[in-house]
Amino acid sequence: MNWTFQKQTLPYIFRGITFRPRPRYQIPAMATATAAALAVAKAGTTQCKVVLAATVAKTLFDEVQTTLKTLQRKPKLVGFLANDDPASRTYAEWTEKTCEQYGLEFELREVDKDELEQAVIAANEENAVDGGIIYFPVFGTKQDQYLQQILDVSKDVEGLSHKYIFNMYQNIRFLDEAKTQKSILPCTPLAVIKILEYIGAYNKIIPYGNRLFGRTIAVINRSEVVGRPLAALLANDGASVYSVDINNIQHFTRGEGVKMHRHHAVDTDLKVEDVIPKCDVVITGVPSKGYKFPVELLKE
Repeated sequence: MNWTFQKQTLPYIFRGITFRPRPRYQIPAMATATAAALAVAKAGTTQCKVVLAATVAKTLFDEVQTTLKTLQRKPKLVGFLANDDPASRTYAEWTEKTCEQYGLEFELREVDKDELEQAVIAANEENAVDGGIIYFPVFGTKQDQYLQQILDVSKDVEGLSHKYIFNMYQNIRFLDEAKTQKSILPCTPLAVIKILEYIGAYNKIIPYGNRLFGRTIAVINRSEVVGRPLAALLANDGASVYSVDINNIQHFTRGEGVKMHRHHAVDTDLKVEDVIPKCDVVITGVPSKGYKFPVELLKE
């Protein structure tokens, strides 16, 4: 079977609230879900099955509920809002609503953008704060990239710190040698993976870390926020991934069989019509209303 994903709305499907608590807390990853949905189409037909994000997220929320019962206090997430962006405020409101619904403490700290750096540094030192999230954009420049690194790694719930990005591309899945603390992944690529797991694209019979072995996947768009990290994550799980962008197509793979520890990417001279008919899964995320995916290329 071939699956095709249209994920233009994915950033609002799973905006991740992932707690990386200090050792006294072990809280599984959690993602908030809106009413947005993901369409899964079977190739060669006009049939389309809508997968509601809330359905996929329910299992994650159940894990959170189970873990919370073992804790002595509610974990606390602090959000930092330093802009007038309506989307950021909506995101903050959804964060608060979800935390309240599932028994987590949330505090929104609204600060001037010039005071944001010190506010985040202060929160790093607060023992009562278990996680932090900055609602971007703030300056809309490289200064925002700097702010992403200010938040302490142990409180970075979105996996934006260099440590987590490095681990993701190097296929390092834990922060400690004992493998008790998972390295956090960026929320939107992780959301796609959770959906793939839900619909059965991952083979649970195969050992963890190789469960996409034998799958061929296309990811349309190679943005640094979603497309490229998603292609790397899928390849690290064993898939052969074609990363399709406006400039070229790159092939992400761990090599023949399961030989390499981490993925590597190579440029190709292939065209869309060369790779799509090979693919079991196609994921599109092109930020253009005018873009139309050539569904006639999907394999039967």
